Amino acid sequence: MSKLFGTDGVRGEAVTELDCETVMRLGRAVAGIAIANKNGGRAKVLIGKDTRASSDVLEAALEAGICSVGADVYVLGVVPTQGVSYLTELYSADAGIMITASHSAPEYNGIKIFSRTGFKISQKEEEELEQLVADDDWQKLTVGGKHLGRIYYEEKAEWDYIRRVVHSVECDLRGLKIALDCANGAAARYAKRIFEGMGASCVLMGCSPDGYNINVGCGTNDLRALQEAVVHRHCDVGFAFDGDGGKCIAIDEKGGVVDGDKQLAVFAKFLRVQGKLNSNTVVATVMSNYGLTQFGEREGINVAAAAVGSGSVLDRMLRFGYNLGGEQNGHIIFFDFEKIGDGEITAVRFCEVLKKTRRRASELASIMETCPQIAINVPMPASKKCIWAEDEQLRNMVTEYKKKLGHDGRIIVRESGTESVVRIMLEGKKTGVITEYAQNIAARLGEVMSTKTEKELETEKMLREIKQERDEGLSILPALKT
Repeated sequence: MSKLFGTDGVRGEAVTELDCETVMRLGRAVAGIAIANKNGGRAKVLIGKDTRASSDVLEAALEAGICSVGADVYVLGVVPTQGVSYLTELYSADAGIMITASHSAPEYNGIKIFSRTGFKISQKEEEELEQLVADDDWQKLTVGGKHLGRIYYEEKAEWDYIRRVVHSVECDLRGLKIALDCANGAAARYAKRIFEGMGASCVLMGCSPDGYNINVGCGTNDLRALQEAVVHRHCDVGFAFDGDGGKCIAIDEKGGVVDGDKQLAVFAKFLRVQGKLNSNTVVATVMSNYGLTQFGEREGINVAAAAVGSGSVLDRMLRFGYNLGGEQNGHIIFFDFEKIGDGEITAVRFCEVLKKTRRRASELASIMETCPQIAINVPMPASKKCIWAEDEQLRNMVTEYKKKLGHDGRIIVRESGTESVVRIMLEGKKTGVITEYAQNIAARLGEVMSTKTEKELETEKMLREIKQERDEGLSILPALKT
């Protein structure tokens, strides 16, 4: 069986790739471990989901798997991912599961799993789950009769989550006019109640999910409509969320983009002034803009760089006791209040900074100057995973460009942990130069992806020979087995 977990849970094209049988087996595995760790009583597993049509299908498969081994399911309904993290701990559940593919297109879906503490499970725990999913003998150990698990519905989940967001700040939002693009995702169920409930005047967008429009031309994937709304409707600020509500990109009153890096700068300075920035440090990633590092040097704030991925950021925060971290994509973690990022908490806390500093959003964002940055994604066939990096011409090209940029720029070429692409990122003082370099690297990567290796050619040749032998009424299979 191929590896299930990537850098952020399980993900794939829903039902066809991430199929119901696999999801049901995963439900059994999660419940099996929960039961083994339970000291008496029946294990309790929470399930939340985003608004994709496939989320209902995968939820049913998970429920069947969990109940079939004797654990109970508690359904949260549509809720942001942070809601599952928080409510798993609040409700003393043994595990929590979120069905979502975050910012990905509607045809994709995924599964994120949380331990009873509300943290995402560790890599070791993921490996244990994968072993149980692949173990056919273990998967047959189901129960029946009175031992069968039951399905319950947590009717208070929505308001328990809303209260969590509202209580994350020490002020109301009266006097602010805010535009909100909820990406037709999980945040669409909550944004109006949260922000208007806190006193803000709201312009709502992306709040009509139909199961197939999540992340399509809206949310963090496409900011244009939100930028236009903020400017034309004279809003103080706008916020775009992704499909599961985990990320938040802000738009200032002039229509400027305040991405995760700029938000980290704003929050870091605000917390430091209040004496609440642990170790005077903010955790970013190696993909964060160099402008954030320059901001830190100027303000006397340490910017620690973690590997790409919210899990890597959180690991660095846990290891050294830092309380603020995040990524350029708008996934911000306030560890004093949450164990994973939550877009709506990020948004209300940004509004808190606006109110307490009495400054405009554009003024806040101006504390960090963004260095020119070019990013290109190159599609990667499954057969090229890891192999593309062995291309000597590509390696030489990247090495040469790094030497030419020197200390005035950066080049990062890496596989995505959530999509079948290789990500190229270049920074430098001259936009024209880094654009040329990025395009050249992308062109070479495209050639590598489309060129078949000797192994692939050999496999194709063998398949042709098998077909020819079969057509002739012969068989070379015995020879292949030897």
